[in-house]
Amino acid sequence: MSKEGKDNVKILDTDYAKEQYAKYAYQQRQIIFRRRRLMAVFVVAFVVFLSVGISLFNDYLRLQRLQDVKQETIAKQTEVKQKMANLKRDVALLKDDDYVAKVARSRFLYSKEGELIFPLPGNEAAEKADDSTTESSE
Repeated sequence: MSKEGKDNVKILDTDYAKEQYAKYAYQQRQIIFRRRRLMAVFVVAFVVFLSVGISLFNDYLRLQRLQDVKQETIAKQTEVKQKMANLKRDVALLKDDDYVAKVARSRFLYSKEGELIFPLPGNEAAEKADDSTTESSE
């Protein structure tokens, strides 16, 4: 039955009909061209957005690493400032003759005239001084 239906349709061979068929074919080609052009624009836009997104992500990761380094550096800086303050305090103390004499008496077991030194057990400085004096006397 479908074969019979196809046999019933005839194409007109007039100039107007040929012109209309040509217009229809041209419109179809234009539609296909527009679709392809639109697809090309979408592909280019996708590539651009993808590259920008990857770049932003990499910059974000780099920023995070730099912030971590910054935090570590700030922590080290506070440590160094504390050490500097302690060293400056020690330098100021070492300029005082009484403090130097006190340190020498406690660490190295020096004594003033008429003083007696009694080393106590557990006193590491006294034991080291005793070891060095016994070695030098032998």
